[in-house]
Amino acid sequence: MEALKEKTYTVDDIYDLPNGERAELINGKIYFMAPPTRSHQRLVHFFDRTIGNYIKSNGGECEVYPAPFAVFLNQDDHNYVEPDISVICDPSKLDEKGCHGAPDWVIEIVSENSRRMDYAIKLFKYRSSGVREYWIVDSKKQRVIVYSFDYDMMEEYSFEDEIPVGIYDGLSMKLE
Repeated sequence: MEALKEKTYTVDDIYDLPNGERAELINGKIYFMAPPTRSHQRLVHFFDRTIGNYIKSNGGECEVYPAPFAVFLNQDDHNYVEPDISVICDPSKLDEKGCHGAPDWVIEIVSENSRRMDYAIKLFKYRSSGVREYWIVDSKKQRVIVYSFDYDMMEEYSFEDEIPVGIYDGLSMKLE
């Protein structure tokens, strides 16, 4: 007896979703997204503003994009994510549709519905696709886990700690 095959989805299936419905696509599997909470959006705004201001004041060439912003990981039609924050330093990856390839820095803010995605599925996917730095921000646990894939390091910080940014010398953030 032949095993049942799970359907493999593509980016076209994401674009065919009903208006207002959001999902991500990892290795051809669709993961639906719940609407963000107010506290989630406050953190997105904090990161967007803080990182954007730092880049601007230092004459940086990287760009910061808050969700919803399309990231086509691996430049194929089976991987599409919308990180809460994407920082892209290679302008050749950007076009009007989004980012084609891995951002340099990704921040995901954990919600109850995204815990498994952020801590496991996306962690592996971001690392294997070439993201340089990945932050998992967990309000419930009041912690930030920072993965520096360039140096094969992981550090854990509390919201009260000054958290250094690996891809930028001189930038650190405190979330309290």
